[in-house]
Amino acid sequence: MSTATTRRPERDSALTRLTTGTANVDVVGRRKTWYIAFGALVLVCVLSIVIRGFNLGIDFTGGSQIQMPATGANGTITSQQVEQIYTEVVGQPPVSVQSVGAGDSASIQIRSESLGPAQLDPLKQRLFDDLKPLGPNGQPSAGAVSDSAVSGTWGGEITTQALIALGVFLVLVTLFLAFYFERDMAIAALVALVHDIVVTAGIYSLVGFEVTPSTVIGLLTILGFSLYDTVVVFDKVRENTRGLLKLTRRSYPEAANLALNQTFMRSLNTSLIAVLPVLGLLVIGVGLLGVGTLADLALVQLVGMLAGAVSSLLLATPLLVDLKMRDKRFVDQEKRVRARRQRAAAIRAGELDADEEPEFATTATGGSAVRTSGTAPRPGARPTGKSGRPTGKRRRGSAAGGAGGAGRAR
Repeated sequence: MSTATTRRPERDSALTRLTTGTANVDVVGRRKTWYIAFGALVLVCVLSIVIRGFNLGIDFTGGSQIQMPATGANGTITSQQVEQIYTEVVGQPPVSVQSVGAGDSASIQIRSESLGPAQLDPLKQRLFDDLKPLGPNGQPSAGAVSDSAVSGTWGGEITTQALIALGVFLVLVTLFLAFYFERDMAIAALVALVHDIVVTAGIYSLVGFEVTPSTVIGLLTILGFSLYDTVVVFDKVRENTRGLLKLTRRSYPEAANLALNQTFMRSLNTSLIAVLPVLGLLVIGVGLLGVGTLADLALVQLVGMLAGAVSSLLLATPLLVDLKMRDKRFVDQEKRVRARRQRAAAIRAGELDADEEPEFATTATGGSAVRTSGTAPRPGARPTGKSGRPTGKRRRGSAAGGAGGAGRAR
């Protein structure tokens, strides 16, 4: 007999168990650890926002913008050359100097505080004298260096409209979750959503990324992604906990943890697929094409998606469990689960007579007879019905139904 037919793996790999939903990652059991980690992260982000603030772009603060081609009579014009000339003429460095576009359409943008004609005219003349930027005709042209005044009013209006949209979104999401799921799930999902917003904003404050209207728009786009991942997990939690109060097979924390293990790989795959296009924006749009506005949009989406994927798995569901366990019915059900397992363990240890343990136990909620095991069910095991057998459609004439069942089927 060949080795291929006789050798069987003793245990599936961790990746296989995650893929099939049979992993045993105790996320809910370690929820205090997650609370401490998330709490520390949120505290750091809030302190950074309060103390450091944000690096607001010119669209919010107002100022002057100077633009010129990135190609001159002496070759390619670099951002370092432009920044050095600006500092020498104005006496202080600009707010930002960045290259935009690629190839013949590449240009350099200088953003600074508001400059008057007494500063703009000498600066533009110096840029032309030293760098000789090429005009549309391919010859050095002083008109290739242009300037414009940027008002902070537009950025303020964008922020105001974004805050209004955020408020409306949160209200509608709360109503939807409370109607589709229940109050506790709506609260847990909103807490995770607020966490994603605070962490994304805090990281921008810590790192010092420039906040532009594109950043504000990108922040709004991550809300739907974060909520989607949480809803997927909560839907599985609801499926696993349906009719749970009448059973003593699993407690609510165990059923919720099972749902996390069953959806863990799906959440990772969803996050990975969503992050790949954002990385494409950063690599292609910013790295190759040099479109600076895409960097603001891609960075906020990347940070927000990662924060949303983590919070939906490690924060939303553990918080839901704590909210649920404030209900005395779920506390009593958990006690019955533990009592049944302790009794079964005592029988296996020989401390009790096996004949003393009834095959069926009556629940305290409605007198329904249920079969229970003495140990916690394996993650990924099929839910059982009132008869203790796996749920599913019963075949006609099967041993489970007996002859009487077959007769009734006919």
